[in-house]
Amino acid sequence: MNKAELIAEVAKITTTKKQAAEAVEAVLDAIKKTLKKKKEVALIGFGTFKVVKRKARMGQNPQTGEKIKIAAKKVPVFKPGKALKELVN
Repeated sequence: MNKAELIAEVAKITTTKKQAAEAVEAVLDAIKKTLKKKKEVALIGFGTFKVVKRKARMGQNPQTGEKIKIAAKKVPVFKPGKALKELVN
């Protein structure tokens, strides 16, 4: 499912596609703003979005085989909740 399909699904519950698009955008923007502040977003029964720091590490260029250093960075991660895990299994 892509963003347009998600908006179409939400539009089945709301009155218009425009309202659905605004609702989906509002949710995504709230999640992005919260992650930017280095805080987590916990949606009980669905999962948790948070930012984790990856350590610097050594890697390898697959074309040349040359060893390269990969810098440390922060990345967003999603951990599914128990109810979501049970739903898909």
